[in-house]
Amino acid sequence: MLFTATELRALLGRPVTDDQYDLAYDLAEDAILGEIGSRLTEPPQRGVKSVALAIAARSLTNASGVRSEQAGAIAVTYADSETGRAMTDDERRRLRRAVGMAPGAGMLCISPPDVGTQVDLRWGWW
Repeated sequence: MLFTATELRALLGRPVTDDQYDLAYDLAEDAILGEIGSRLTEPPQRGVKSVALAIAARSLTNASGVRSEQAGAIAVTYADSETGRAMTDDERRRLRRAVGMAPGAGMLCISPPDVGTQVDLRWGWW
């Protein structure tokens, strides 16, 4: 379990319905699994909970990334060009560090975990 409803409510400082908790939890879990996949353990590694809670809280407070709004003449300013993304670059780095991945590593791995890098030199690169 990444976090509890009680922890999310405490972080937000306001009530959260069960449906809101379920959605926020699913969004956080999906973003984390999409980034680190099967590297996530149960219980989660230290550092994962803080990232999961940040994602969940953001999804319930400012999911669209609005920086400012104006009523007269209706103007909306967004925080950045990547509005709506689930995870910030800092959260991504913290998450990767928590599970022992290199900061620039991706989740794609096509070999079994017990197999080291193997190169077949018969075919070469030409």
